[in-house]
Amino acid sequence: MTLSIGQSAPEFTLFNDQKKEVNLTDFRGKIVVLLFFPQAFTGVCTAELCQMRDSLHDYNTMNAEILAVSVDSVFTLEKWKKDEGFNFNLLSDFNKQVSRAYGSLYEEWIFGMKGVSKRSAFVIDKGGIIRYAEVLENPGEMPNLQAVKDTVAFL
Repeated sequence: MTLSIGQSAPEFTLFNDQKKEVNLTDFRGKIVVLLFFPQAFTGVCTAELCQMRDSLHDYNTMNAEILAVSVDSVFTLEKWKKDEGFNFNLLSDFNKQVSRAYGSLYEEWIFGMKGVSKRSAFVIDKGGIIRYAEVLENPGEMPNLQAVKDTVAFL
């Protein structure tokens, strides 16, 4: 399923890196930058999330929350967050339901892996409407993070 700008963002509840449930509705009234990434501890994923970590102040001043989702376990995400000093929620979509709902799931990936999140970026407005959507087929590419930030600033 492909999501597009103007649609309601699919609701979800996932466990974060601290083993606490996080609901998309928890952030109603804030802008949400929702990122999907293939796997923790990999080069492009680390570069992307480090860039978000280093830009967090900018997003905070725009009343935006960053949520990053992968199919990694909460235990893997907890270790990766500690190692990289990430300062936002990393969410485990271990059962792949949210990645699938957002059209962000490789049915088949590298080394015979199945069901890995596609690198994707969504901006969801304060009312839960998608205002930016980018789903990449090539996991080696990063989303246009400047366009993400510009969308957040516009909202």
